[in-house]
Amino acid sequence: MTGNILYHLENLTQRYNERTVLQINRLEIYAGEILALVGPSGAGKSTLLRLLNFLEQPVAGHLTYQSGTLNGTVPPLELRRQVTTVFQQPALLSRSVAANVAYGLKLRGQSQALIDKAVAKVLAQVGLAHLAEAPARTLSGGEAQRVALARALVIQPKVLLLDEPTANLDPYNVKLIEQIVTEVNQTQGTTVVLVTHNIFQAKRLAHRTGFLLDGQLVEVADTPAFFASPADPRTAAFVRGDMIY
Repeated sequence: MTGNILYHLENLTQRYNERTVLQINRLEIYAGEILALVGPSGAGKSTLLRLLNFLEQPVAGHLTYQSGTLNGTVPPLELRRQVTTVFQQPALLSRSVAANVAYGLKLRGQSQALIDKAVAKVLAQVGLAHLAEAPARTLSGGEAQRVALARALVIQPKVLLLDEPTANLDPYNVKLIEQIVTEVNQTQGTTVVLVTHNIFQAKRLAHRTGFLLDGQLVEVADTPAFFASPADPRTAAFVRGDMIY
């Protein structure tokens, strides 16, 4: 997939306590694509998402977002508000479902009328309109993850980062969340970066797939080619399930 480049990463390095956890020579993420990142635990996938969400700054290299280079600097608020993350474990407030979803809009100073309208729309989108007034802490795991997704979508992000969003969920909720992500990408042009251990999910959702191993981006390609004819033997071993960690 090609198009307008939203992110450009070059010679990017991240270290924690002198330990290099991520070292990417080059990666471009295109506006409007779904990019899946696969690889074993500890490969650097979640670290990469934190960098893409500006929660951390790399210790070396270049991270460009919308043609603006961010070298050790925090981007302005209006850019940071374009990007949001849904984590594997949703951290919900001790409030109603609707209040959780409305939280980001309240922080942005939206009027109550606009908040109510937006919350009702997104709760219907994720299939939770009937639970709007339910305490969020009483929900099942799948329902809670859909609330977290609704909370991200209600602010209409330009970039949606998903960190194992369906891990440990039942097939019903997995299917629902995948449908919602696909719909948002197709109808709103939202760029999605998905971290997943599930290669079948990557096959279903992603336009391109990248393989991270030991903090390095081994390969990135259009998803059909990535799985059918990987260029690197390590990718081929991972796809076959042969790689031993």
